[in-house]
Amino acid sequence: MLNGLSVHLLLAIPPQGDPMHTALLAAALLVGCLLAVQASVNLQLNSAVGTPYGASTLQLGVATGLLVVLAVAAGALGALGGLPDVEPWQLLGGLASPLYITSGILLFPRLGALAAVGLFVTGQMFASLALDLFGLLGLERQELSAGIVLGAVAVLAGIVVIIRGMKAAAPAGAPGTSSAGRAGRAGRLALGIVAGGALPVQGAVNAQLRAQLKEPLTVAVISFAVATFTIAVVLLVLYATRRTPKPRIAPLKKMPWWGWLGGACAAAYVTGTFLLIPSIGAAVTIALTVTGQQLTSALIDHKGLFKLPQRSLTKPRALGLALLLAGSLTIQLV
Repeated sequence: MLNGLSVHLLLAIPPQGDPMHTALLAAALLVGCLLAVQASVNLQLNSAVGTPYGASTLQLGVATGLLVVLAVAAGALGALGGLPDVEPWQLLGGLASPLYITSGILLFPRLGALAAVGLFVTGQMFASLALDLFGLLGLERQELSAGIVLGAVAVLAGIVVIIRGMKAAAPAGAPGTSSAGRAGRAGRLALGIVAGGALPVQGAVNAQLRAQLKEPLTVAVISFAVATFTIAVVLLVLYATRRTPKPRIAPLKKMPWWGWLGGACAAAYVTGTFLLIPSIGAAVTIALTVTGQQLTSALIDHKGLFKLPQRSLTKPRALGLALLLAGSLTIQLV
């Protein structure tokens, strides 16, 4: 995943009047939409498998398999010969994926798509700013600007409005209104921000790996292979300690066909961002993919798509969404 790649990666951008440029912008928006779809459809996978860790393992395994097929077709796996020259930490970008995917499975049914994605985006934006402003993980240090400050304030205000709107709509005595419920809610909010914040770190680490191997598809394969192995180990440990049930296989036969789309969405997102960043620039790619995430999550909530509970786009939620969008675009493009 590459949401955290910073503006310093901007390369040549096609002329804005070029139809190809318009098509690439639309593609960036689309792959952002796929990230929100991924998190939503994974809930069906979780329902069938019976454990979020098993669902994450299966989804990441599907994504890895699809990326291997693409890499073989493109003749990109030869770049694996460069692994001996790579620093070990540059292979760890994939650790963010199981955290992000499992968090989505846990948070979407509890908070709704819009609130969960809002938390992810908030984490992405602030972690990305930290990487840029302090020049971490090999990124070029960026100066703090008025646009960044305004954008950060808008993002923070947007997620606060959305979360406060959820609390105001909750009836007295509903889960989350007791002391224990409030503590659980705080934990979920923190999880969403941390999981979103892991994505920019992943993007920065994968950028370093790409600079070494020169093949984006190979980097994607390595990232997802690490992610799959990591969540599989977590699943085995939790099952051995009886902290998660044994994954079920039989119910997968009755799962809706779209329940398998999570892996394909993840592979498409990774491949799309790798290809789009050199063509339209990192700033534009990030701004559009984040916009796609937020708009799609709002639609999923409002319509109750993918068997999620329907949550109408009330005025507070619409205001929060507008602030999130404005803040995200301001940070990346101003």
